[in-house]
Amino acid sequence: MIDKNELRKEVEDAIAGTDAFIVDITVSSSNDIVVELDSPTGVDLDFCAEVNRKLNSRFDREDEDYSLEVGSASLTAPFKVKGQYEKNLGNEVEVLTRDGKKLKGVLTAVTDTDFTIEVSRKVKEPGAKRPTIVAEPMVIPMEQAKQVCYMINFK
Repeated sequence: MIDKNELRKEVEDAIAGTDAFIVDITVSSSNDIVVELDSPTGVDLDFCAEVNRKLNSRFDREDEDYSLEVGSASLTAPFKVKGQYEKNLGNEVEVLTRDGKKLKGVLTAVTDTDFTIEVSRKVKEPGAKRPTIVAEPMVIPMEQAKQVCYMINFK
């Protein structure tokens, strides 16, 4: 079975010098390998094919029988690494918290321990006839977020 740490090092070497980053690497018990990559500028098919060729040249199929799939992280899949948060700064996201709350807002900041979304709320000011929409920043610790996804709007 191919060692996941060795595989991670080889993937890092294959994408060195690019703006791409590793989202996930899975190796099944039957040596089916799936490498998910992403980049602030996007990952195209040619880039995935190039990384696939580099990895295939570093592992001998005679020694290890494996299948290899290199692809981009799904647009609708939950974020797994900080790079995905950074890539989506300024975009609308949907957050499912560990206590079951569903929040929608614009991702405005990210650190190693938390991220900030701007949530729109209707607020009725004293003396006003109608409520106004106010954007409130909400800081969410990473460990409190069960799932964070890019929100696709067809407006």
